[in-house]
Amino acid sequence: MINCGIIGFGKMGKIRAKAIEASGLGRVSTIFDVSLPDNLFYAVAESPDAILQAPDIDAVFVCTPNHLIPTLCIEALSAGKHVFSEKPPGFNADQVHEVIAAEQAAKDRKLMYGFNHRHHESIMRMKQIVDDRELGRVLWMRGRYGKEVDPAYFDGWRAKPELAGAGILLDQGIHMADLMMHLGGGFDEVHAFVSNLFWKIDGIEDNVFAIFRNSQTGCCASLHSTMTQWRYLFSLEVFLEGGALVLNGLKTSSGAYGDEVLAIKRNPSHLQDGRFEEEEQLIYHVDTSWQSEIDHFFDCVLTDKPVLFGNSQDALTVMELVDRIYAVGKSSELGQPKTPARSD
Repeated sequence: MINCGIIGFGKMGKIRAKAIEASGLGRVSTIFDVSLPDNLFYAVAESPDAILQAPDIDAVFVCTPNHLIPTLCIEALSAGKHVFSEKPPGFNADQVHEVIAAEQAAKDRKLMYGFNHRHHESIMRMKQIVDDRELGRVLWMRGRYGKEVDPAYFDGWRAKPELAGAGILLDQGIHMADLMMHLGGGFDEVHAFVSNLFWKIDGIEDNVFAIFRNSQTGCCASLHSTMTQWRYLFSLEVFLEGGALVLNGLKTSSGAYGDEVLAIKRNPSHLQDGRFEEEEQLIYHVDTSWQSEIDHFFDCVLTDKPVLFGNSQDALTVMELVDRIYAVGKSSELGQPKTPARSD
C-alpha cells in the first residue's frame, strides 16, 4: 500500500482522497489544510512540512491554491516523495523548469500533474482514433470551454492574481490547450487576444481567444476560454482527413456541463447537405476520470513505469504555450480595468 499525505483538503483534496482509497493500492495517512472541520476520518498534520518530512509517507498530493504548487512539488521531491499535483504546474514555464530540476535530482521519484481531462473515456477514445490513423491526419481543431461565476468567486483565491497567477486560461482553459496538444501535437505559431471586458479584475482575464498552427504539419486550432459564457459549456471538435470527432459536454459530479457525447463521423460525404456517410454516437454516463488518473499514478509508482499522461514534460509544453498566449494576447489586451471589480 502506498501511504499518501494530502496538502490542501478542499474540493480537490477530497476528490483525490476518495480515489486513493477506492484504488485499493493506496491509503490516506495524513492531511493538512489551514481550515479543517473537527470530525475528520484522517489524521491531521500540524503543517505541510510535517507531511513532507514524515518517513512513513510515500507520496504527497499537492491540492493547494496555484501559488503554492511549484514550491511544494520541489520540497516534496527533495524529501524523497512521489508527487501528484493539481494543475497549473506553475505561473509560467520558468517555474516548471525549477520543478523539473528537482525531479531529475530525485531520480526514481514519480511526478504527475492532474490534467484530468485526458482521462475521460471520450478523450481516450478520440486519442486512440487519432493515434491509429483510423481517420487519417488531424487537419484542424476547435475548442470552447466556458463557465459562469457567482458572487462567491470574488471571495476566493481564484479572483486574486497573487494567488491564482492569472484568470480563466490558467484556471480552466489550460485543460483545453493540453487536450489540443495531446491530440494534435505541438504548435509553434500563436495568435491571441486576452480580454477583461466585464468582470474587470486586475490580472484576472475573463476571456481568451487564441489561434495556433503547427508549421510542419499545417494543423491549426482555435481556442476560446471564457468566464462570461453564462452557461457552462465544453465543446471540442477534431476534423481529420477521413471524418471528424465531435465531443460536446463533459461528465462531472455537478452535471454542469451536461451529458458527455462523442460523435465519430466517418468518410465525409460530398453531398451539399453536409451529411457524413457513417456516424457513431457514444454517450458516457459515468465519470471514471478521477479514478483512472490515480490508478495510472499508482501503477507508475509501484512498477517504476514512466508517467505517460500528465508528466513534467507535458506540463512544461503546455505552460510554454500558455506563456506565449499571454505574451501575445496581453500586448493587445482589451478592456483594461478602469473601475472596481463587479460583484453584482
